[in-house]
Amino acid sequence: MTNLPPNAQNPENAANDVAQELLLKLRQKQGTWVEWGVAIASLQKAGYNPQDIFEATGFEPIQQNQVIVGAQVYNSLEKFGASEAARSHYATRGSDVLYELRLLTQEDRAAAAELTFVHKLDLDEARDVAKAIKDFSYFSTLPEGFTAHPGDAIAYQAWKLARQNSDLQERSRLIAKGLRFAHTQTARQKIEQLLTDFTVLPKRPAPILPFYRLESEEELPRILPVIGELPLTRKDLQAVPLVTEIEPFRIVKFSGEQAWVPLPGWQVLLAAEDPVVILANSDRIPNNTQTKPTPVLVVVDREQREWDDSSYFVVEKAGELDFQWFDTAPEIPLLGKIIVIVRPKKILDEDFTKDAWQIDE
Repeated sequence: MTNLPPNAQNPENAANDVAQELLLKLRQKQGTWVEWGVAIASLQKAGYNPQDIFEATGFEPIQQNQVIVGAQVYNSLEKFGASEAARSHYATRGSDVLYELRLLTQEDRAAAAELTFVHKLDLDEARDVAKAIKDFSYFSTLPEGFTAHPGDAIAYQAWKLARQNSDLQERSRLIAKGLRFAHTQTARQKIEQLLTDFTVLPKRPAPILPFYRLESEEELPRILPVIGELPLTRKDLQAVPLVTEIEPFRIVKFSGEQAWVPLPGWQVLLAAEDPVVILANSDRIPNNTQTKPTPVLVVVDREQREWDDSSYFVVEKAGELDFQWFDTAPEIPLLGKIIVIVRPKKILDEDFTKDAWQIDE
């Protein structure tokens, strides 16, 4: 029999000790916010849910998400050449600003963070910067006069909006914004032309997003596994795995990688030829006016890949799927058309609906 060395620890006890040490550091606010984000991510990976961490440390779930994502963005600064000054600045502050850059590629995150540092931008301005850079990245051929630098991306957005605006005060504000961020002389020249050219190009309005909301219990069917047709054996009965529904959409996942989700028989779904579902947060949806991110189901018909200016499409950006509307035919492949975006049903008191005697009254 092999004896364990005196200092050998049970792996479970060792993991628990590490978790308790992380919780203590968070409770006492030791280290930088970047270290807090790494610690919280480690705790969540170890099985601690955000509410447990909040009760143990005082970090609210929304703060936890901000510092986790912000820390991931900060790592991009180190990997993709942000200046030492920018890294030093964001090492101690600005998690909210870096959080707004989360939807950019890692390389673009670093460039955008450098720009937000140089111009001392707040989180609202950082959000506009991220949108401008992301929209600009869809050009396979850059607009005349503008380069791939993030400053020129913001300048292009300001230039485009200024040309579409007839209000002189707003137009002047956009021109000033473009000149503030323009990185190249050619970009500055394009914007300065608007000081003498007052032509207004009508803005094409973005189409309305196809949001639906589940409103009644009848629209939330329950999926049950089918064992087969009689005669069946006890073994057949026991072979069916336990079905667990994942809220808020009652997604059902069996053993293996395949999962299903119930949706009502809306005509738009019945007419789809090759529909698939993508889980996302509402902040990933372009032109979405909802301020608080909520989970949504995005139904995509993979068969519909022909562009039209009244629809949103799925495209690939830096190796990941993304959603986008194009006012002109894009130069990148379209992977499918968004036909439905489903919000979860609003339930004011979930426990109330589970009590039959209360419903009967």
